Amino acid sequence: MKLNLQLFGRAYEVRKASIQKNGAIKAKLYSNYAKEIYLAAKRGVPEIESNSDLKRMVEKAKKEQVPSDIIKRAIDKAKGASGEDYEVVTYEGFGPGASTLIIRTLTDNVNRTVGMVRAAFNKVHKSLGVNNSVSYNYDYLAFLSFKKDKEEEIFNELLEQGIEPIVFDEDEDELVIGVNPTYHNQVKDIVEKYIPNVSYNIDEEGMYAKDKVTLEKEDLEVFNKLYNMLIDIDDVTDIYHNVNNF
Repeated sequence: MKLNLQLFGRAYEVRKASIQKNGAIKAKLYSNYAKEIYLAAKRGVPEIESNSDLKRMVEKAKKEQVPSDIIKRAIDKAKGASGEDYEVVTYEGFGPGASTLIIRTLTDNVNRTVGMVRAAFNKVHKSLGVNNSVSYNYDYLAFLSFKKDKEEEIFNELLEQGIEPIVFDEDEDELVIGVNPTYHNQVKDIVEKYIPNVSYNIDEEGMYAKDKVTLEKEDLEVFNKLYNMLIDIDDVTDIYHNVNNF
């Protein structure tokens, strides 16, 4: 199956650019990774080589240039008997026009977080939805992109193991595939079998809209304002949306 890379690539680049826009946001990036690494370490063995989810999260953090001491402190904290009690909470909302958003948060205080997310929507006279009011129109996928090499061997083994990847439109040098997140680590093992020391340009899991909309003029301005208010909330880690021209 082949889809347009815009489904994922544009949203990823926008989010990355927004996160990296200034020092304060970079500090938030570090904080989010520290939380994600802590949770990954708490869910399994707090050792990188023995915990595939932790290993993947640490690799992503290093790619984003998160300092090694922040990574180490997060893992060391997970080894202790106590620590912060973070949880992932997702909110669904309706923006201007036919736009929708899914906001992923990592929080130790749900009341604080939902209050801040709701306040952002209220400021632009938009609203949060109930569970599955938006997410039914999104797919949860894992994405990997890497320099083309040994594609035939990789796809043959994926299919042999019952994994049917979604192939996205790609440039001449890069291959982009999407898979059920259940197979995320398994796919990476196969890729790395044929391409040792592979460097992933994209290694993400998230919600991606099945259908896109285009916003015009005032609606686009309102959406931009809402997005920026949401991404500035400390507890917000990711925002997924269906706007094609943002």
